[in-house]
Amino acid sequence: MAEPIPPHPATPAIEATQLTCGYDGNVVLQDLTFAVKPGEIFFIIGGSGCGKSTLLRNLIGIQTPMSGTVKFFGQTFSEHDMAARRALLKTFGVLYQGGALWSSLTLRQNVALPLEEYTGLSPSEIQEIVALKLSQVGLTGFEDYYPAEISGGMKKRAGLARALALDPAIVFLDEPSAGLDPITSRRLDELVLQIREMFGTTIAVVSHELASIFSIADRVIMLERGAKGIIAEGKPRDLAANSRDPRVIEFLHRGDLPT
Repeated sequence: MAEPIPPHPATPAIEATQLTCGYDGNVVLQDLTFAVKPGEIFFIIGGSGCGKSTLLRNLIGIQTPMSGTVKFFGQTFSEHDMAARRALLKTFGVLYQGGALWSSLTLRQNVALPLEEYTGLSPSEIQEIVALKLSQVGLTGFEDYYPAEISGGMKKRAGLARALALDPAIVFLDEPSAGLDPITSRRLDELVLQIREMFGTTIAVVSHELASIFSIADRVIMLERGAKGIIAEGKPRDLAANSRDPRVIEFLHRGDLPT
């Protein structure tokens, strides 16, 4: 089978329809339906235990939904054979919490991994791309450092460089600001904006950090544990100003709204 058909600009980058997720028969999220536009910075927000990480695992294919569908630019894994599924996987990258770098590999080697796995590029071509990706996240000169030798913020940027290695159309970020100080977190947010502006990348972010939500999110969905689903959707400032749901108000007004 040929590789998946290139996406149409009007097709959602990510589309979940009646998605139900859980573990061992226990439902965590039920009947979720939402879509993410190409080039959008889309946040999945909510308090601890609401199912944000569960939803992410179902979106990126680590976990199989109990029911419902997830499509990327109109295509699902189940519609293709293994070769085409592999090609579809190349259309998105993932930044896991903490960066999830291999501790025994240098930053150069970490970023090279997806290129070695998914392309037929020569070693010299791979190293050119690795240097470019590390440069894009501000890590030129740190290519031969190991994860233990750099700061938490630098690990996140190195993880982002790896997620961008294949020039994906979609990047998923799992709590990218977790554990970072406010200044480092703001710089990471600025980097996310730059990536979207430079490459038109669709970016889906799991986060509970208000500063990031209000500063870079185009749109959000808010999950709630008791509801087992979405209780609010829209622009974060609009929700903060206009929602009458006490759960939404409590979450979005935990501190002063960033200016």
